[in-house]
Amino acid sequence: MGCGKNFDTGNCVADILKDIVEAQNDIVENCCDTSCDQSISDLLGESDSGNGLDTVPVILYCKDCKPFKGFGAPKDNGHIGDIVASFIFRVKKVDDDNCAVLELLLKNGENCGHDHMKDPADQSTHQLEATGICITVSLDCFCHVTCLPAVSAFNN
Repeated sequence: MGCGKNFDTGNCVADILKDIVEAQNDIVENCCDTSCDQSISDLLGESDSGNGLDTVPVILYCKDCKPFKGFGAPKDNGHIGDIVASFIFRVKKVDDDNCAVLELLLKNGENCGHDHMKDPADQSTHQLEATGICITVSLDCFCHVTCLPAVSAFNN
C-alpha cells in the first residue's frame, strides 16, 4: 500500500500530494492565476482575458530537473543567420511517437546567443514573439512543464 491515505499509486510522494489536493479542494476552490489549465482557458476565450491570444508559452525541464534551452538559426537573405537560444517555446505539433515540434519564442529584437542566458529567469517574457525557428524534440526526455500566461505571439 502507498503512504497516502486515500490513494495507492505505488509512489509515496504522488499519494500524499493527491491527498493534499483532495483535502484542499474540500475547503476552498483550487484555482491558480497562472497554470497550464488557466493559460489554455485564456487562449480558448473561456475567461474574460481570452481575446486575441494565440500562444501558450511553455518552459520544459529535462529529467535532471534543469530547464531545457533550444537553439536554432533564422534564415537571413538565403543564408543562415546567427544562432539564437530560448528557454520559452510554442508547441506546434505533437505526434503519436511523443515527438514535438517546438518554436523558439523571443522578445522582439532579442538576439540570445548560446551563452547569453543561464536559466529562464534571464530571458525576457515581455512581448514574446514567434521566431519561425522550430526544433523537434522527444517528449520522453522531459519530466516537467511550466505554462506561462497565454499571449499573442503573432500579432505584436
